[in-house]
Amino acid sequence: MAQASKGAASAAPVEPVPARGRRSRITPEREAELYEVVLDLLREVGYDALTMDAVAARTRSSKATLYRQWGGKAELVARAIRHSKPGRVGDVDTGSLRGDFHALAMREDDCTMERNSALMRGLAMAMHTNPDLMRAFRELLVEPEMEDLRRVLQRAVDRGEVRADNPALGYVVHMMLGAFATRALIDELPPTREFLTSYIDAVVLPALGVPTH
Repeated sequence: MAQASKGAASAAPVEPVPARGRRSRITPEREAELYEVVLDLLREVGYDALTMDAVAARTRSSKATLYRQWGGKAELVARAIRHSKPGRVGDVDTGSLRGDFHALAMREDDCTMERNSALMRGLAMAMHTNPDLMRAFRELLVEPEMEDLRRVLQRAVDRGEVRADNPALGYVVHMMLGAFATRALIDELPPTREFLTSYIDAVVLPALGVPTH
């Protein structure tokens, strides 16, 4: 459920989050511009070849400013991905779990989803050899999104749509990420809105005991 691209520019605004233990000294507009450059560089050269020197040169910033604001490359990349996301998962509330899941699947168009899928595959590989990147992603992306998803699921439980003791509740994240990540591997195709909504109706909702019609 993680995604990054220029297409997110039209999404709901996300307030900049100052890096922990440091004071923000740049404007939200400048921060957004810098994050876009980071994403562009990631697509061009990948995480391992991306350097703070390259970010500084392309954004006409000083490395000292970048390190003061973000501490290092791992946190800068994780925050760039987070900033590009189209709003918070937990803010989606259509009144039904099926509606919520479909709304989440529709937040990005197919082109944006394809770009994000390729980017995240590269970052997933980099995480295996970069503990700092793994830690930054868990802290800034994975854990907040899991907490948001738990809110979505808890609302469904409170509405009586899902039984509180349903064992599939603990595997929803795995199911959703698995569909997104393995689409290219199995079908040699990028994830699309149609694919994800069909997967939600065929796999995720039945596992939770939620009718799809």
